[in-house]
Amino acid sequence: MNLTKILTGVLLILSLYLAWLLYRSVAGTIEDRASIATTEAAVIEKLKFIREAEIVFNSVNKRYTSNWDSLANFIRTGQVPIIQRREEIKQLAYGQEEVIVHIDTLGFESARDKIFKKVYTVGASENGVFMGFKVKEGDQVFKNQRTYLIKVGEKVNEPPLVDKGIVTKLEAVKVGDELKKGQPLIILTDNAFDPSLDLATLANVPGTDAKFEIFVGTVERGGLKVQVIEVKDPKPVNPIRKESNEAKNRKPLHFGSRIDVSTSGNWE
Repeated sequence: MNLTKILTGVLLILSLYLAWLLYRSVAGTIEDRASIATTEAAVIEKLKFIREAEIVFNSVNKRYTSNWDSLANFIRTGQVPIIQRREEIKQLAYGQEEVIVHIDTLGFESARDKIFKKVYTVGASENGVFMGFKVKEGDQVFKNQRTYLIKVGEKVNEPPLVDKGIVTKLEAVKVGDELKKGQPLIILTDNAFDPSLDLATLANVPGTDAKFEIFVGTVERGGLKVQVIEVKDPKPVNPIRKESNEAKNRKPLHFGSRIDVSTSGNWE
């Protein structure tokens, strides 16, 4: 074997090694980005859940809580009043009117149901004549599924659903009834969050060994003390998410604010 063949072989091996390094570099970057995106999606979903739980907690207790155990216990055992707001118009002298607001408590629902479940109302798509349901109570339905028929003019339409869930109620309408646009027809219930979520790990940031930072305080607005809350991921997996970034959506994932009355998330 002469020197030329030896050099050719060495260069070929070196070229293959460099090509492999380049491939691994590109593949590694793609894998890292995918891993970061997956982790951030899980963090955002957890922040959304914590936000909803805090909002419901506040609606009952008139405050937020920074105690994870208190929040978890509320989700497990809390009760949320079902409120109906009524307005009564009282005629006064000289043609004046007084509006009296009545707040009635109709009952209670569990905090868990209030937080985990979403209720959707399917209304008539337009004015027309009701021609029947295509589903029954207890059915699982999906987006774009046809669930009822409505006759508009000479044409019978089957409007698609924009939500999904389980049919929990069919309104008492009969074939031949006149419908007004928006009139409630079907009530759907769906899970807003994963019902298997472990409340014992409520404070844990998904994909890391960190815990969410939570701040609860008050600010003064119009002479009144108003509650504020901020919940933040203290150790972002995404290296571009730094506290020093000026762009809100580049800061660590969080919702709420220590100085403003807001529960919006910086991913929104």
